[in-house]
Amino acid sequence: MTNVVRFVPKSELERQRLIREARSIYDSIFPPVTVCGGQADDRSGQSAPPEAVAESQPKQR
Repeated sequence: MTNVVRFVPKSELERQRLIREARSIYDSIFPPVTVCGGQADDRSGQSAPPEAVAESQPKQR
């Protein structure tokens, strides 16, 4: 078997480092809030599924 080494450019490493640093600063200013009965604020970059968004919005008449 052969081993595969993935090349990661320095610019990508620096971008990831800056994002981590900015997120750390943001969290120190605005701590993640826990909603009653919900989960803590998740900054994984994933958005809520459309049905979850629809349930959280008031129904229009």
